[in-house]
Amino acid sequence: MFAPQVYIERRRRLIEGLSSGLALFLGNEESPMNYLDNTYAFRQDSSFLYYFGLKQPSLAAIVDADEGTETIYGDDFTVDDIVWRGPQPTIAGRALMVGVDRTASLAKLAQVLAAAKAAGRKIHYLPPYRAENALKLRRWLVIDPDMAAAGASVEFIRTVVEQRAVKGPEEIAELDRAADISTDMHLRAMRMVRPGIGEADIAAEVQRIALAGGGDIAFPIIATIHGETLHNHCHGNRLKSGDMFLLDAGAETGKNYAADLSSTIPVDPKFTDRQREIYEVVLASHQAAVGALRPGVNHLDVHLLACRTIARGLKDLGLMKGDPEEAVKEGAHAMFFPCGVGHMMGLDVHDMEDLGEVYVGYEGRPKFTQFGLKSLRLARPHKPGFVTTIEPGVYFIPQLIDLWRAEKKFASFLNYEKIEGYRNFGGIRNEEDYVITADGARRLGKYKPMTIAEVEAVRAEPRL
Repeated sequence: MFAPQVYIERRRRLIEGLSSGLALFLGNEESPMNYLDNTYAFRQDSSFLYYFGLKQPSLAAIVDADEGTETIYGDDFTVDDIVWRGPQPTIAGRALMVGVDRTASLAKLAQVLAAAKAAGRKIHYLPPYRAENALKLRRWLVIDPDMAAAGASVEFIRTVVEQRAVKGPEEIAELDRAADISTDMHLRAMRMVRPGIGEADIAAEVQRIALAGGGDIAFPIIATIHGETLHNHCHGNRLKSGDMFLLDAGAETGKNYAADLSSTIPVDPKFTDRQREIYEVVLASHQAAVGALRPGVNHLDVHLLACRTIARGLKDLGLMKGDPEEAVKEGAHAMFFPCGVGHMMGLDVHDMEDLGEVYVGYEGRPKFTQFGLKSLRLARPHKPGFVTTIEPGVYFIPQLIDLWRAEKKFASFLNYEKIEGYRNFGGIRNEEDYVITADGARRLGKYKPMTIAEVEAVRAEPRL
């Protein structure tokens, strides 16, 4: 955790942002895999971590915006708990570590909430994404679990989003560390890739590096020869000559800050001519997007710039035709790039996604409905302290090719005869993480090889 003053200041700013009432924070519980005592690795709720920093399960907290008080609720370990888990600090002792001097039991929390509800006081809560927290809201506030997310406080959500969106210096340092570890993960994969090795072998080594870095992976590893499937978590294939291998993996630090990097690597020592051509289109798009990052620039414009760069590059290769500007306006480029160019990142790899993309990425405005554009998670002006990924790609998805060709969709922009020859090509994505600075943007962490020459140079190094 950070110094107590960091959390004290965060809660002070939260109180300033709320008009009145109680802000209820629900920490996470342990989640059993297949029976009660065999649990997944515990991960605390990110907003609870942001304001209170404590990783122990079964905690809750209230910030009283009217009285200016903060209370952490939880139950101390019993002797039975200590036998299995060892001695632990008391709830009061933990609370002092983050600058909170008021604690009480969970039974007391139920009484406090009941009294506040009876008095007609506003009780703010964030959308629950775990069933056990929806059930707590039913028990404590008599809220139907099916309606719990809809009843979350928009005022609370907006206040949290605007605070968490701008990263402080202590957070940037953690994000740099996460990116450093992640670069090591990707370099190791580049050196391992060769015909005959399994996707699972590379994924296992990549996760080992994340664990050895003092944290874990930030999300399930994508390690695949089928890069055309955007979130492909299957690791059952063996690499063969002629394939490309796509790795999308990032580390989460011990303080739970995430990185998110992607690399596309030829299985052979060098890219084929066809792989090289598409890779250069993706790289040009990436560089254009990075060059546009600065305060005041809407991330939507960064995305559209990346899309136009892809459309122009694919037109040069004969895969698209017509006016690239018009093709992007109509959405024809989404045949190859059906997702967004990036998303916010911090304590969550898709930062604050549990609070709702319309608030995190759109400042409360509705999202787009056009295919491809509707998957853009961030479409608001950048501010210093924002952290975003940059990850354009080109993907050849056979099912999408067949569907659009049968419909003769965007026939004035798409050269289906040429596209057909690429149906088994796969996909290419390269990804870096950037923090917006006062006058531009800075890459987080150390440099990851990106150009064709750089990737091929790593591939030529002696294998470990």
